[in-house]
Amino acid sequence: MQRETQKLFFDIQEAGQAVQRFVRGKSFAVYQLDDMLRSAVERKFEIIGEALNRLRDVDEEILEEITDYRKIIGFRNILAHGYDTVSDEIVWEIIVHNLPVLLQDVEGLQV
Repeated sequence: MQRETQKLFFDIQEAGQAVQRFVRGKSFAVYQLDDMLRSAVERKFEIIGEALNRLRDVDEEILEEITDYRKIIGFRNILAHGYDTVSDEIVWEIIVHNLPVLLQDVEGLQV
């Protein structure tokens, strides 16, 4: 595995694990009311999406092994450019259902 690919995987894992730490023990209602928490989570998702976008240039073959990578990059673009259309419900669903899959994919590809 290329050194740059390893760095990008590290960035994805660090950002994803940070999101999980940020929301651990919190409910969706708490998430909705906490502007700082929402901002932190959204920033980490921007990092994840950008790392996947850069992976496209470095190792597109390995990128294809990541579940829904196109949707993740698209989500990053929405967060960065369509900030006024971000749905807390969708972000929470991604945290609960999609983030664990992404982290599992990245961990499995590092073996």
